[in-house]
Amino acid sequence: MTPAALDPHAAQLASEATLDAFGQDPWWITTIKAVAIFVFLMLCVLMMIMADRKVMGRMQQRHGPNRMGPFGLLQSLFDGIKLSLKEDLIPRGVDRFVYIAAPMIAAVPAFIAFSVIPVGPEVNLFGVTTPLQLTDLPIAALVVLATAALGVYGFVLGGWASQSPYALLGGLRASAQVISYEIAMGMSFVAVFIMSGTLTTSGIVESQRGLWFAVLLLPSFLVYLVTMIGETNRLPFDLAEGEGEIVGGFMTEYGSMKFTMFFLAEYVNMCTVAAVSVTLFLGGWLAPPGVSAVLPGANEGWWPALWWLLKFVCVMFLFIWARGSLPRVRYDQLMKFGWKVLIPVQLVWITAVAVVRMLVIDGASPVVVGAVVAAFTAATLAAFWAWVRYVRRERAIEARERAENARRAHGDPSFGGFPVPPSTAAHYGSSVLAEPPRTAAAVAGRNDKREEVSGA
Repeated sequence: MTPAALDPHAAQLASEATLDAFGQDPWWITTIKAVAIFVFLMLCVLMMIMADRKVMGRMQQRHGPNRMGPFGLLQSLFDGIKLSLKEDLIPRGVDRFVYIAAPMIAAVPAFIAFSVIPVGPEVNLFGVTTPLQLTDLPIAALVVLATAALGVYGFVLGGWASQSPYALLGGLRASAQVISYEIAMGMSFVAVFIMSGTLTTSGIVESQRGLWFAVLLLPSFLVYLVTMIGETNRLPFDLAEGEGEIVGGFMTEYGSMKFTMFFLAEYVNMCTVAAVSVTLFLGGWLAPPGVSAVLPGANEGWWPALWWLLKFVCVMFLFIWARGSLPRVRYDQLMKFGWKVLIPVQLVWITAVAVVRMLVIDGASPVVVGAVVAAFTAATLAAFWAWVRYVRRERAIEARERAENARRAHGDPSFGGFPVPPSTAAHYGSSVLAEPPRTAAAVAGRNDKREEVSGA
């Protein structure tokens, strides 16, 4: 953190004055903005599904969809048509109303959260000067967290109403995962609020004119990147719908358009959290550093919408890269990482940001600020070193336990629970050579000629 970036006068922190541009639009301008957001999100879902499959195909050295439309661009549209034409079955014994409402409950909040995302500054739209943002509120950043918390109700209710153990387990996993990772996500927002001095999304973007918060608040940005993947149930955190363990999770008993709604909710949530990362950490619609010097007026007119879109696409690519590169983690590892790593790191980081921020506002000397930063850095390194030692000690204990279990299982095949046939037994149902006994006495007195054992 540089003193210039922390100086309240040099940073020109945003205030509630940014809200003056909202609430003045005629009804038809507001309608155009709302329809534009809906169309943009639907197009993003279609293009993201196609990009998800094509990019991962290239990463795995294979072709992705390339039959439907030029370069396979219409593959997502045909997938949606295929799902809509499938038979819509409702299992017997389900809570019919909740079963049908759950997919809509999961999808709607993601659309609402996008209403406070600033895409650009004020522009001239059909003769009306209006910001490229549907609305803004004094607590707009908290609206994003609130809508993200509401979306999980659809997953939980869908799993409960399906009257299936797999769906119920998926709903419970989704609720526990969202709770644990949403706490860390909210804490990553706190550092942004401290530095910007406002909860309005337009004010947060304005406060990043000097330096993006992704650089100034790097730990918060990195934690948010992890939590946004966990919040959207994407690999490697898709434990709520792990097909290898619980078939399809909360979507097990859903098909046709109801399954499409859950699928839509996942991808719209991805678009929303990506847009939030651009707004809070990547400068929003502000041009990248150096562009303003080369291109005068880069932060005026419709140019900022292009910068916002480029940043948005880069964050969306991160979802695909993580899905194609990282293996799925175990559920206990998922929860342990959220509660024992992300949340403690955020608590220490927020404390450091708050202390340094108050020292700068109170006019403390750079020596005092540097000493405080050095003390927090030393304490963090000491805690990290202690954690590494603890992890190494735990891994050594686990390795000894595995070696002991393997030794005991070698002598007793029934050790550890379910009995298994010994390795020297004949493989019934086929004709194979019997494995020789492993004891020293048997090896000394055995005949070198192995007899063929038949399943008969």
